[in-house]
Parts: sequence; C-alpha cells; structure tokens
Amino acid sequence: MQALTNRVQAVNRKPMTFLERLYLINIIKGMLITFSHMFKKQPTIRYPEEKREFSPVFRGLHVLNRDEEGRERCTACGLCAVACPAEAITMEAAERVEGEENLYREEKYAAKYEINMLRCIFCGLCEDACPKDAIYLSETFAPANYTRKGFVYAKSDLLIPNPKTEANAYAEAKGVQA
Repeated sequence: MQALTNRVQAVNRKPMTFLERLYLINIIKGMLITFSHMFKKQPTIRYPEEKREFSPVFRGLHVLNRDEEGRERCTACGLCAVACPAEAITMEAAERVEGEENLYREEKYAAKYEINMLRCIFCGLCEDACPKDAIYLSETFAPANYTRKGFVYAKSDLLIPNPKTEANAYAEAKGVQA
C-alpha cells in the first residue's frame, strides 16, 4: 500500500538504552525549558488592578440609545431582528398615545425588545442595519450568569440612562467623564 503523503515514518522498535530508560536527559531538557520561562515576560494580566486594552473594533454588550432629549430612538422597524443571522433579537411594536411624546421619538416604538445573548454572535449586523442609530455594541463584555434567563436581556436592561434625569449615569454609560 502506498502512502498519500510523505509524512509516513517507520516506527523505531529498537530497545531503549540504559540512559534512555532513566529519562534523565529528558528531565533535564524539561527543567531547562521551565527555567527559561522564568525570565520571560508574563502574559497574565492581574485583572482587578490592571485592565486589558481592547481593540478599537471590539464588539461588546448591546445598548439601546436615546436622543439628546432623553427619548428612545428605536422605532421598532425590525431591521435589526431581520439582519441578525443568529435570530437573537425579538421585538414587538406599539403605537405611542397622547402624552408620550417626551418618551418616544416617533409614533411607533418597541414595547418589547429582547436579545438572547446565548444566541448572539456579536457580529454587529444589528448595529449596521439600524437606520436610527438606536442600537450599538458597547465596549463592555457580557457578565457571567448561572441561569439561561439571566442571558436574555430585556429593553430595561439594554436602555441607556436618560440624559436629562440621570446625567451622571448617562455620561458614565457613554464613556465620558462627568
């Protein structure tokens, strides 16, 4: 039988010598490798004291944006849900009623907006598809959780704080020092 590649090597079946059976040379080689690593730069980042620098194109948790007057930008057009290849976004639209002009920017708004972070692949297509810049991926990574329900983020979890009523929280969420 002929081999398909040239990588085939015959197995050496000769008996080991006394020095090979002691494994002393191999132990010394391993100790030298271990000793050489003591003088190299450590790749570990000591998390609470040191923060890791993320790439400028890092995509983290989703955030629903507001305009300068504190109204929600999302008009429940559904383009983000359609663009999502993992089908992680679900939403229900509702029409605003009299007196809600200060809450919602357009006549239509998202009454229910949920993202299943277990399905999300952080591709950013929802951010690109949104015509109103209502959703963006922040520089915050997803926290750990013990239940599946903890990874389904509702509208209240995703919505950025109101800039008029919660100015400090809004500046912190935007990454601006207040």
